[in-house]
Amino acid sequence: MTLRAPRCLGILDLEQKLPPGTRLPEPRTGSLLNPATYDCPVITETAEGAWADLVIRGDPSLKPACIAAAQRLVERGAVAISSNCGFFIRHQAEVAASVNVPVAMSSLLLATTLLRQLAPTAKLAVVTADSRHCGDDLLGVANLTERSRVIIAGIEGGDWFQNVMKHWSRNETNLPPPPIKDTDLETDVAACVARLRAAHPEIAALLLECTGFPVITPSIRRITGLPVYDITSLCRITIESVS
Repeated sequence: MTLRAPRCLGILDLEQKLPPGTRLPEPRTGSLLNPATYDCPVITETAEGAWADLVIRGDPSLKPACIAAAQRLVERGAVAISSNCGFFIRHQAEVAASVNVPVAMSSLLLATTLLRQLAPTAKLAVVTADSRHCGDDLLGVANLTERSRVIIAGIEGGDWFQNVMKHWSRNETNLPPPPIKDTDLETDVAACVARLRAAHPEIAALLLECTGFPVITPSIRRITGLPVYDITSLCRITIESVS
């Protein structure tokens, strides 16, 4: 009897600063990197030079590093590939063309599908880590009528985002990972959604761009009573489609 290797979800990871001897905490419940989120192993490869500030702003020179990291993941046994930043969607086409497994780099790939799930008068809210760099080019929504139904807002002004960027950005000092509080994240995202719903009562679903958001997705569902989708929603669909 031949034993089959387990399915692995491969994740393109960001560059990060870790002082010597520093160990990252175990992935939290519900997070992108927690194997229990998908009931399968998760493996990662860092895309060289992919600091969060560069990925968010959109640095085209990162494409070769993304392709190389994806190919390494496939060599290690990944049967599907995603990434640890929704803004990696800019490299979706090139990475998908470079490997022979399904590639789902960002939850933003769900935008067009979700619009078709909603009533024609309903709106979709996209909540992102940084709305300054989340433009129409990342949504894949070409139809002007559909685009008018998408509302984008971010939490770039909040404490959570500022603390996270101290660890993941290339120009910050070499500090240990800052304490990341789910309560801070929940507060920032919930406040953002509340502002959006006050201005756009037609919002009927939420799409969370940032790969750090899934840990608070259940809370946002409870607070808002709305359907909420994130990168783990897409990863579960993708990993369940392959054997």
